[in-house]
Amino acid sequence: MRVLVVGGTRFVGRHIVQALLDADHEVTLFHRGGRGEDPFPKAEHRHGDRDGDLGELDEGEWDATVDVSAYVPRQVRALGDALDRAGGRGGRYVYISSISAYASPDEPGITESAPLEVLLDQENEVVTPETYGGLKALSEYAAVETFGAETLIVRPTYVVGPYDTTGRFTYWARRLAEGGEVFAAGPQDQPVQVVDARDLGAFVVRLLEGGASGPFHVAGPPAPHGLGDLLEEIRAAVAPEGTTITWVDADFARENGLDGRLLPLWHEGERDQTGAVDSSAALRNGLRLRPVGDSARDVVAEADVTPLVDGVGLDRGREEELLRAWRGRERRAES
Repeated sequence: MRVLVVGGTRFVGRHIVQALLDADHEVTLFHRGGRGEDPFPKAEHRHGDRDGDLGELDEGEWDATVDVSAYVPRQVRALGDALDRAGGRGGRYVYISSISAYASPDEPGITESAPLEVLLDQENEVVTPETYGGLKALSEYAAVETFGAETLIVRPTYVVGPYDTTGRFTYWARRLAEGGEVFAAGPQDQPVQVVDARDLGAFVVRLLEGGASGPFHVAGPPAPHGLGDLLEEIRAAVAPEGTTITWVDADFARENGLDGRLLPLWHEGERDQTGAVDSSAALRNGLRLRPVGDSARDVVAEADVTPLVDGVGLDRGREEELLRAWRGRERRAES
């Protein structure tokens, strides 16, 4: 296939491009460039800003277009106009959305037909943690409206692995690899799922090759799977002998100013059921999920391309302060 990838040089897009090239497809990347030498010398590179000028896409025809970098519906529609919309030069359209596009479910195990988030101000294009899911939902609607019913929508959960730019899973892998006493906040059964970006990329290629359409969850391990399970899987894979995890309650963490950035993947005491979606449709269509421990080992081994992110996770000094405070609270409770 001839595939146009919009984005494609960082993290999720990078692994999708690699999977396409590994499968001997012809890839054209449209991206801003300007970050040194273009990756993927076997691919064609066209430089431009999707928010300003799509003129580099005036020529060419592709069997599929994979859009990794659309966060607002206007971007989807503009790309459609540039590619002559449904049935045009872009072929089948693949939109990389997110599990965050769902309205908060009451129960685990939601399928792809669950209600999506509703953004009250649909003219708002400011992407924040509060608007991200609603904007992804609106972008999904725009994708089907623009590119037609054959649109393929991929909804991953937390994406992990080499080249991760978020630092969330990376923090836990690197911290547990250092050993010692590790601070974490409960509830341990807070639902959480992850997918390695390499597995996501391979699955997108399988869907394209199979002519699939519609939405698919890309998440694992299957529910029930909690934050405690995730950290234990990472610990078993990368931590030196004697490493322990000290769990504090959510009230203590919040009282000490902690949030989901300082304790990545922690939902601040909430059991958000978007961390427990049903991925059976994807598994039936070829999704293969590597063990969490394999992803953790690779993140630690490839630290040069998977750095920690400033402001994500606790520094060791703050972690030690919190552990002392928690031990003091437990001693007072026992006395």
